[in-house]
Amino acid sequence: MTTWLVTGGAGFIGGNFVLEALRQPGLRIVNLDKLTYAGNPDTLAALRDNPQHVFVHGDIGDGALVARLLREHAVDAVLNFAAESHVDRSIDGPAEFVHTNVVGTLALLEAARDHWKALPLDKQDGFRFLHVSTDEVYGSLGPLGAFSETTPYAPNSPYSASKAASDHLVRAFHHTYGLPTLTSNCSNNYGPYQFPEKLVPLTIQKALAGEPLPVYGDGRNVRDWLYVGDHCAALRRVLEAGRVGETYNIGGNSERENIQVVRGICALLDERRPLPGGKRREALISFVKDRPGHDRRYAIDAGKLKRELGWAPTHTFEHGLARTVDWYLEHQPWVRRVLDGSYRMQRLGGAAA
Repeated sequence: MTTWLVTGGAGFIGGNFVLEALRQPGLRIVNLDKLTYAGNPDTLAALRDNPQHVFVHGDIGDGALVARLLREHAVDAVLNFAAESHVDRSIDGPAEFVHTNVVGTLALLEAARDHWKALPLDKQDGFRFLHVSTDEVYGSLGPLGAFSETTPYAPNSPYSASKAASDHLVRAFHHTYGLPTLTSNCSNNYGPYQFPEKLVPLTIQKALAGEPLPVYGDGRNVRDWLYVGDHCAALRRVLEAGRVGETYNIGGNSERENIQVVRGICALLDERRPLPGGKRREALISFVKDRPGHDRRYAIDAGKLKRELGWAPTHTFEHGLARTVDWYLEHQPWVRRVLDGSYRMQRLGGAAA
C-alpha cells in the first residue's frame, strides 16, 4: 500500500485530487486540512466510509502533528495543496497568507526532511515532496509571450508574494538538504467544488439568480484557464516521473479574457435555464472598479511537461466550462451549504488531530 500525505485536501484543487487519486487501487491518502472557510467537508462526502482515506483536522504549521502523521502512516510522498489563495483576501489581510503559505510550508518542509532522513535508503530514493503553486509568482505579461520555468519571479500581490516565498523555500530544501522535491506552477483552475468567491462559480450563481455580474475594470484581463481534472492528471504524472528538484508549469492552452469567460457562462445558462421573457444574462454584466495591482495577463508555456512527461490537457475551455456549469446546476445543495455557512458546522470523522 502506497501512502501519500495530502495537505489542503478538503479545498478545491486538493479535494478534486483526492477524489480522483483514490480511484486507483493500492493507494491510501492521509488528508490533512485545517478546514478554514475554503476547506469543505462536503466535498469529501463520498469518501466517508472509504478505509483508504484518513482525514485529519489540523494545520500544516503544527510540526509535531505532521511529524507524527508521517511516521505513523509511513508516508511515501507529501503533496502540498494547503494555501490561502484568494487575491482579494490577501489584499485585505496579508498576514494570514504569510502565516499559512510561508511559515506553514516551512514547518511542513522541516517535518518532511526529518522523516525522509530517517527512512531506509531504498525508501529515501522513492520519497517525494510535491509543492503545488501558481503562475502568479511570475507577475504580469504583456500581449505576447508566456511564462516558462525560467521566467524570473515578480509577484504583484500579497498572495503571489507568499507563494513565491514558499516556492523558494522548497527549492532551498532541495539544494541545501537534498530533500527530493518537485514544484508545479499552474494557471487559473476551474471546475467542480470551487469555492463560490472565484470568478467562474461566482458568475454561475449570480447569473442563476438573475443578479448583477461584477467584472473588474474593462474585463480584458487574460488568464490561461485549466480544467481541474487536467491539473490533477498532470500532478499525478509529475509525482510519478518528474525529475527531482525540477519545476513544471501546468497550463490549459486556453487563454481567455475575463469578459469572455463571463459571457460564455451567460450563454450556457441561457440555454439550460432561460430567464423569464427570454432576457439574456449578458445584460446583467456590470463593470466595477478594478482591484489594486490587478495583473493584466498570464499565460503558461507547458512545453517542458509535454516534452519530458508526455502530458497535455484533454479539455478544451468550451468543453470544460460546459461540464463545470452542468456540475453546479446538478449540485446546488452543495453550493447552498457554502453560501449559508452550514458546511462549516460539519466535521469529518477519521483520525483525530
